[in-house]
Amino acid sequence: MNNDFVASPHDREIVAQLLGREPSGLFAVVVRDNYGVPVVIKNAPFLADGTPMPTLYWLCSPQALIEVSRLEAAGGVNQAEAEVDATALENAHQRYQAARDAYIPLNHVGPRPSGGVAGTRIGVKCLHAHYAWHLAGGDDPVGRWVAERITNDNHEVTIRKSTTGNVAAIDIGTNSTNLLIVDRDGRTVERRVTITRLGQGVDQSRHLSPEAIERTIICLSAYRDLLDQHDLPQLRIIASSASRDALNREEFFDQAEKVLGVRPELVSGEEEARLAYLGCTSHLVPDPNGHLIIDIGGGSTELIMGTSQLSQAHSIDVGAVRITERHLRHDPPQPEELLNAIGEVEDFFEDVLRTNPSMKLVRQIIGTAGTIVTVAAIEIGQQVFNANELHGFILTRDAIEDVFRTLATESLVDRRHNPGLPPERADVIVGGCCVLVALMRSLDANELTVSTNNILDGVCAELLSDV
Repeated sequence: MNNDFVASPHDREIVAQLLGREPSGLFAVVVRDNYGVPVVIKNAPFLADGTPMPTLYWLCSPQALIEVSRLEAAGGVNQAEAEVDATALENAHQRYQAARDAYIPLNHVGPRPSGGVAGTRIGVKCLHAHYAWHLAGGDDPVGRWVAERITNDNHEVTIRKSTTGNVAAIDIGTNSTNLLIVDRDGRTVERRVTITRLGQGVDQSRHLSPEAIERTIICLSAYRDLLDQHDLPQLRIIASSASRDALNREEFFDQAEKVLGVRPELVSGEEEARLAYLGCTSHLVPDPNGHLIIDIGGGSTELIMGTSQLSQAHSIDVGAVRITERHLRHDPPQPEELLNAIGEVEDFFEDVLRTNPSMKLVRQIIGTAGTIVTVAAIEIGQQVFNANELHGFILTRDAIEDVFRTLATESLVDRRHNPGLPPERADVIVGGCCVLVALMRSLDANELTVSTNNILDGVCAELLSDV
């Protein structure tokens, strides 16, 4: 039990300040705000003197406490009890008690905590306890009821959860929505890639379409089930290029937050590049004399330089989906469409090189994300995706050009039959290849090293460093 309720000395100090007293028992911080400040703690079922502690999840954020107290003062307890389904509430109490009792040794003798949320078996006793459990990921109808009625603007609740040592990251990109869960030792527990095409049409309309939002929310709902299966790992959600461009992104973020309990975080191109660098260089040996990472996404491409650590990062607004929508209007694409697509990427990259000419002198190029990993899989004819076979693979410029010529001259129907090419990526892979070919030509590079690790690995590595 003790290993589940061990707070660092720093966390104990901060929680004592937030509560205005020294905590009486063992606890762990399970929810933090954007700045890492504790919002919810999980208490051991007994205090230091053996007194039973019925409240498993405790709210310690002063702002949240004030807001919930105002709701209670306005008659919130009676209102919640009247509006929340009684059977759902009773089931929640039973789940809460079962979760708390699981931490009590089987051979325990003597008094033990009883009841459900806040120590009661029926009805609503304390909105704070319900809200705390909800923030920690609990299926609590009263907690959800509270969340719908208070404002969180002042305590920045992009919630990060932790009930085990697991951490998780979700990357909501222009073309795909991806999930990674790793354990406390950094080992992969789950990795999922789902083509959701959130950015479809955003380049022209500057709005996320209802259909694209629906596809992505369905995917996030499935990811929520996976997160629940892995004991609510500490979580960070990032949204990138399509969300940066969309004027209605907050509408989408609202829906995503309802599904996941965590609001997506809009990251800049520079932050995206930093996290991609952190992930991409894990389990590879980057050249300390200089390396360039190319991360081709659906809506943007990140270019990151480093030596022993990241030194420069640039984001350009070209990606597999964006280039496809802008230029590739025929099936298969016409030669002039391909030339225009490649030319646009070269123009963007020329602007970067003008201010950073040293980029052409790097000793090593590392490529990551969907387009590059897919080109490598096609090159070796991989029938079933195998990340271990691709990670560290040397992809030559000749091979890239050969794959590009093959894909660009095939119709979409024929293209889908290439081993290594996921069918759902077939309609935008030529656009991604245009980006990759343009960069390799502009750099006059002979090869790149493939990394199957990406921005998700960077986010998870950073979360683990905070645990």
